[in-house]
Amino acid sequence: MKPDERGRFEQATLPHLDAAYNLARWFTQNEHASEDIVQEAFYRAARYFRSFRGGDGRAWFLSVVRRASLAWLEKQRMQAGVAFKEDVHDRGDETSNPEILAIRKSDDEIVRQALEELPPELREVIALRELEGLSYQEIAIVIEAPMGTVMSRLSRGRERLQRRLSRCHEGRTT
Repeated sequence: MKPDERGRFEQATLPHLDAAYNLARWFTQNEHASEDIVQEAFYRAARYFRSFRGGDGRAWFLSVVRRASLAWLEKQRMQAGVAFKEDVHDRGDETSNPEILAIRKSDDEIVRQALEELPPELREVIALRELEGLSYQEIAIVIEAPMGTVMSRLSRGRERLQRRLSRCHEGRTT
């Protein structure tokens, strides 16, 4: 890769490594696999950077990550015959109040479980929109689908999440 091309590549990809990891994490639900997928996606992006025609580097790079994640999932299904899932580690929290920690951990777990229960095509658009802040147009580029499909999946995903979280909330208060 030429020096000027390397600079363009780094500008198009490096600022989006966290978003890439988060997307891979939502696909795989596996911390270590997500790191490997992002490395593989970064390698693929570098190898095929000549096909990038400018524009939104974030959407382009996340579409590479998405394809790498789907390839990883397919490989896992073929090797094991079932989807691979590893325990999810909780994030740290700065507060030292045990009651607040317990409530946050419980809430985080409920939301995480509700997201994981969504079908992958709904989970990915929810993660891209709500967690990564991508626009509908950017999501359409990433998942390689029409804008109407993005809007429909977001609507269905949000509706399912709302129903699931409402049931969890009702179970807590009764």
